[in-house]
Amino acid sequence: MTTNPVSYIEIPVQDLDRATAFYTAVFGFELDRATIDGYEMALFPHADGRPGASGALVKGDVYEPSKAGAIVYFSVADIDRALALAAENGAQVLYPRKHIDDQGFVAEIEDSEGNRIALHQGAGS
Repeated sequence: MTTNPVSYIEIPVQDLDRATAFYTAVFGFELDRATIDGYEMALFPHADGRPGASGALVKGDVYEPSKAGAIVYFSVADIDRALALAAENGAQVLYPRKHIDDQGFVAEIEDSEGNRIALHQGAGS
């Protein structure tokens, strides 16, 4: 395989403004608003030719936030800072920071919409 198998993700939201504010505050990136195929979206940054997937926050009748199902991992430079920012913005810690040997650290939180998402700080960060 010459690329990573996941290229794009969509995270369901109930309140796109609230979710956009949460993700901007916790991760520090700007999201671009768009309507695609009739659905309101806030698109994550995308860097052509760089590893990793991009995606969007999406509001619509077929999108239901949940703590069940797939878990999206967000790379962060400082997991403790990301956890603090998440808590300041109303997140609940579902799985506290854990060291995972030579892979760095992970934690899981509930975002502003009720989704379970994960944070990952690489060992070299």
